[in-house]
Amino acid sequence: MKAVKAIILFLFIANASIAQKASFKEHGTKKLPALWRQASFKILSPVYKTFKTAEFANVFLSKKNSIVKIAPEINGLTGIKGYYNGKPGFQPEPLKIHFSRPVRLLVGISRDSSNPVILNLSTLDFGKGKLQAEPVLKNAVTITGLPAIDVYVINYPKGTHAINLSKPNTQFTLLGVIDAKQTIPARDVQLPDGRLWEPFIVEGFYDEKPLFEIIGGPGKPVVDEGMPGTEGIQGGFEAGACVKVGDTYHMFPTERAGEKGVEAYFDRVKTRIGHWSSKDAINWTRQSTVYQASGTYAVTNDDNPFNDRRGAIWSFNPVFNKEKNRWYGYYLTYTVSKEISPNHSFGRMWVTESQTAGIEGIGGPYGEGKIIMEPGLDTQLWEGRQGVASFFPYPVKDHWLGFFSGAYPYLKREDYPAKMGKGWFVGLAKSKSLEGPWTRLDTTINPIKSIHPWFVENPIVYQMLNGLYLAVYDGGPEGWGHHLPNMVAYTVSKDGYHWSEAHYLPFTTKVDKWWDIMRTPMCLIDEGNDVYTIVYAAINTSKRFHPLGMIKVKLNRDVLDAKMKTLE
Repeated sequence: MKAVKAIILFLFIANASIAQKASFKEHGTKKLPALWRQASFKILSPVYKTFKTAEFANVFLSKKNSIVKIAPEINGLTGIKGYYNGKPGFQPEPLKIHFSRPVRLLVGISRDSSNPVILNLSTLDFGKGKLQAEPVLKNAVTITGLPAIDVYVINYPKGTHAINLSKPNTQFTLLGVIDAKQTIPARDVQLPDGRLWEPFIVEGFYDEKPLFEIIGGPGKPVVDEGMPGTEGIQGGFEAGACVKVGDTYHMFPTERAGEKGVEAYFDRVKTRIGHWSSKDAINWTRQSTVYQASGTYAVTNDDNPFNDRRGAIWSFNPVFNKEKNRWYGYYLTYTVSKEISPNHSFGRMWVTESQTAGIEGIGGPYGEGKIIMEPGLDTQLWEGRQGVASFFPYPVKDHWLGFFSGAYPYLKREDYPAKMGKGWFVGLAKSKSLEGPWTRLDTTINPIKSIHPWFVENPIVYQMLNGLYLAVYDGGPEGWGHHLPNMVAYTVSKDGYHWSEAHYLPFTTKVDKWWDIMRTPMCLIDEGNDVYTIVYAAINTSKRFHPLGMIKVKLNRDVLDAKMKTLE
């Protein structure tokens, strides 16, 4: 037998419900293997916790590693969290388990040829269990931060058994037991290596109680191609914001208008800001066009005044200014490159105000306004070629802070204009008023990497009932070469300056997944009774048109208060 480093994952196969069987249809048109029959078992060690072995499952005690992809044969199992072992002298409590008849224990073992720590499988202490030499499933589970998992079989007789979890450099998580007579055809599932993903916290699956419970929503888009108001929009929607005034929702999405007969790439260039309204956040009516971008490409690759700096327009965020009794709108304009990625370059942030006074003036009309942030001598390297890429202001004591974004960073100033790194970051700017002037905080604070080390996009900030600041944002795609959580995320802060690690919201636990890539949340609207509405943009990669969806979540106030205390 070859010597390999082992990460052990015992698989307890659960009986599939009708709903689980139906979900397997999403894996394609190929005939899927039959689900393996579970054998009964009883855990006798109270320290170990159970979980459902499926997407998002957190597999280790007090660790963030979670399942992002799984073979259909083992999807829907009942699992037991084990310890993530690797420290010298680590002595976890042995796992005691009882089988009422002979069984096959399925153990997941990672293959990590890049790791110098080698462990021979014959040294593992499975008690009376007998490990088969070859795996039955190769590359069967993808767990964030870990090599791809192969599934082996350990045969156990009837009775009570103790499994020693104290071997160095092994990680044990108990996930399932099947009948000893179960037929288990071998195959290579060909799932990717989990080290492509950095471990992250999925709300409701980690050890902590969730702040938000997913209630549900339509299992299809609420604004999609062909619906009234979408005429002339070739590519659908992206960033923007939604607010509620009285009993009416007002949404200002970025419309990827493009042009008929022109390639889809142009949808990102010739954009416009639309104003939509709804009474239920499901049925929407388009009211007006707030801004229309020129769609004109730059003539030079630097930030040159000869270029049209309103080539593309994005991300309109309305904020009500109580002092002026008017809505202020913050939006972005870009120079658009045809030759260099990103095509959106040298972003500038504008502020405008509604020409109609009062809270009912949300629909405008809005003038062009003035620039409040742009590339210049105070630009920080992390802002990169994309420049100011989003902006959202919020009050803190006697002043205002504003989240602003940057992307495609420069390592040094000499890298300008076209030598860029990877990353989508946020930082903070400060002002005494919503009008500005806005001053970037220094690089001891910016960029803020406590939320995620390299991807935070389009945060929208709310102050909750207990004073805690909470921002919802785009948590990053699984696609376009990125391996990110592919979920809407949130982060919290007590003072508005220091922000917590991201928690990601698993919409698919309560809503049919109609998208491939999750994008930007446009709101977190308080509906009363701790229920909140989120309108979001997402992408079905088989379609050019990117729709909008809606979901409801419920806040746990006890968890909200606990988060405030942990930040004290």
